[in-house]
Amino acid sequence: MRDLKVFGSPGLYVQGPGAIQELGQLIAGIGERALLVSDEMVCNLLVPKVEPVLAAAGVEFAWVGFTGDVTPANVERMTDEKRDFAPDVVIAAGGGKGMDAGKAVCRAFGARLVSLPTAASNDGPTSRNFVFYDDNHKLLSVEKLARNPDLVLVDTSIIINAPPALLVSGIGDALVKRFEAAQCVAANGPNMFGGRATLTSPFLAEMCDRVLRENSVAALAAVRTRTPDESFEKIIEACFLLSGLGFEGSGLSIAHAMTRGLSAVPQTAAALHGYQVAYALLVQFVLERRGDDFMREQFAFYRQVGLPISLGDLGLTSASPQDLETIATLTHRAPHTSNFERELIPDDLVEAMKRLEAISADYPARAA
Repeated sequence: MRDLKVFGSPGLYVQGPGAIQELGQLIAGIGERALLVSDEMVCNLLVPKVEPVLAAAGVEFAWVGFTGDVTPANVERMTDEKRDFAPDVVIAAGGGKGMDAGKAVCRAFGARLVSLPTAASNDGPTSRNFVFYDDNHKLLSVEKLARNPDLVLVDTSIIINAPPALLVSGIGDALVKRFEAAQCVAANGPNMFGGRATLTSPFLAEMCDRVLRENSVAALAAVRTRTPDESFEKIIEACFLLSGLGFEGSGLSIAHAMTRGLSAVPQTAAALHGYQVAYALLVQFVLERRGDDFMREQFAFYRQVGLPISLGDLGLTSASPQDLETIATLTHRAPHTSNFERELIPDDLVEAMKRLEAISADYPARAA
């Protein structure tokens, strides 16, 4: 499909306060036995909410939880544990880990997929992609389902109660999509379906950027006071729907390629995905040779939202030459790195990180 334009999306997207009350009827239309998969904390939160609405709709229900990372061993254990239940629908629930685990279990069973996010920390709920890590939180592989979720159900009365840092991560993950899309399309790189972008996907990525810049500060204030408003609803839609459709249909570039390198250094590996890619977007801007005024605008927005502008903000307060080399080398090996305006070598990435450290040092520190 390399020379064809390809666009994919979830079968249905439902968002709003109290949306979980519709889960039973919506799942009843696609399956009879639903298995909820997430980390144990999220399972404890959601099982009392999900079980009665599924029972009312005549859908059999079971759940399975995990601790730690989404590793092949964790997924195999959960699959084996529920093999006798044989779900025809898997509900992937929670944040990034829960979503990835649910997708992996879904693929193992050949089931239909429902996404039920509890935090807007990334745009995984709309995507068919998921990630495996090893026991040391090092990225092993990016995997794919045969298709996008059948249903994405976003209950914003649940998400408003997630820690604000998770929404900051989601804003960071969504913020990069416009600029990665532009690089990938200009470089004639493949999107996440192995084809070329339609007109729709980059447009959605641009709209995502506009919504984020207009509403992020107000939405974060709403989260901190647990008072959902229209800005919050707009940001949630941007973080999930606009970001997800924008990146899958357009493709990725340097910002997401750098997760390969950042996840290999212990200090930066601990940072949330959205924080990693937001920092990496600034590295991408340096590689794009953006002007001083543009960079100052980005730093100002990052500081307003609480995103990192340096390796120190990610936890690596004193980066050694070996740290920079590790990040650059693994980033350069990532396939998305080729979706850029010119061919790069690892030294280009090292120099861009050094340049970013120098210019960000002159910008006021992030508020505590």
